Amino acid sequence: MALEGRVRGRQSPETIARFASLYRSACADLALADAYQLPRGTVHYLHQLVGRAHNQLYRSRMFNVSTWARQLLVDVPQRLFHDNALRLAFCIFWGVFILSGMLSYARPEFAQGMVGKEMMAQMEEMYSEPVEGRTSGMGAAMFGFYTFNNPGIGLRCFAMGLLFGVGGLLTTIHNAALLGGVFGHMATTPQSDNFYRFVTAHGPYELTAVVLSAAAGMRLGFSLLETHGLARMASLRRAADEAMPTMCAAIVMFVLAAMIEAFLSPSAAPYAVKAGVSVFSAGTLVFYFVILGYPREKSRATG
Repeated sequence: MALEGRVRGRQSPETIARFASLYRSACADLALADAYQLPRGTVHYLHQLVGRAHNQLYRSRMFNVSTWARQLLVDVPQRLFHDNALRLAFCIFWGVFILSGMLSYARPEFAQGMVGKEMMAQMEEMYSEPVEGRTSGMGAAMFGFYTFNNPGIGLRCFAMGLLFGVGGLLTTIHNAALLGGVFGHMATTPQSDNFYRFVTAHGPYELTAVVLSAAAGMRLGFSLLETHGLARMASLRRAADEAMPTMCAAIVMFVLAAMIEAFLSPSAAPYAVKAGVSVFSAGTLVFYFVILGYPREKSRATG
């Protein structure tokens, strides 16, 4: 076959159109040969011809470093930057988180109502001892545990978002209020030093992953309400494609957070080191989502 061994991008449009027409004709000939039970050799030849043509028409693209680099460093961050569902999830989560933390710090009765007596006691007991580190084997085991366990909150936010977006909003508010309450309450206890020594390093990635998961779920849920003239399932499929970069980013954030939480957070490293990792993590998030995502040219925000 003339096209075999050639680079597809170098073919003229006329050649490709002619090839597609011949491919359809070969498929029709094969169907007729099967239907009329033509000689086995003829059917076998047509099978081979259609198979070779199919491989040329639908062959996979070669890996291109520059294409993937543009996708990861330009297209994806810009899509996330213009994602209105992500903006909404970010504002709701951090707004409620900060408000709940401040109220829990200032008013013990608010923390008690938000976090609950039993959970407050568990948190105080959990961080009653100084952070002294783990063995390498235990760190690897905990990395596996965190990798599978921590995304649970994010998956709940994502799944609840399918309830027309409202479920995602309520779940995001609840998780933000609960986490903010824990942070605010622990700041008032004698165990505060141990608590913040443990959570500081991995906090930025883990909390950002929760926000991303909520945003992906809400995008799917909102697509069932605002279909832009499409059928609901078609709107949902389009939203799923648009939410894919958000969910992939959430997975990356959860894995990075699990790695830090398993090896650095429980270590006896100075707090300055852990704080430095936290600042670096926050810096990478700002760089990826804001610096790389900021539009170089006019583009529309995704709703």
